[in-house]
Amino acid sequence: MLCPTCRAVMIVVEQDKIELDYCTDCSGVWFDSGELELMLEKMGLDSSALSIAKLTGSPQAETLEKKRRCPICGRKMKKINLGKKPKVLIDVCPRGDGLWFDGGEVHQIIEQCRGKPGSGADSENRVLTFLGDAFKAEGQSDLPR
Repeated sequence: MLCPTCRAVMIVVEQDKIELDYCTDCSGVWFDSGELELMLEKMGLDSSALSIAKLTGSPQAETLEKKRRCPICGRKMKKINLGKKPKVLIDVCPRGDGLWFDGGEVHQIIEQCRGKPGSGADSENRVLTFLGDAFKAEGQSDLPR
């Protein structure tokens, strides 16, 4: 699969039987439909607001950022704001094929979903740490926990 941002070939990262497409050049992450919800559910985190159906119905964000094409269907993706303050600008396939997160954005969303530190089982915290580290943008400092 080609990265919708820089057109590099992405690699597949598997964690807990969830396969994510990751761009080693720009650190972006592609979630096929249902993968983000599944990952959050496996961690015991609230995924209700992150269903692909809800996200495709979200209002378009006002931004000057260039629209990207879905790596599955090739259509221009919709830009939406996700999460709490600060909002994270992500790309959503209009057909519901998946979600694109630029480098560091998955880490930001996970930190927002995580809530207070120390909540959840050790395995959940290990998965959060793995994903946060794996998808942190190059040169980005650790976000406050």
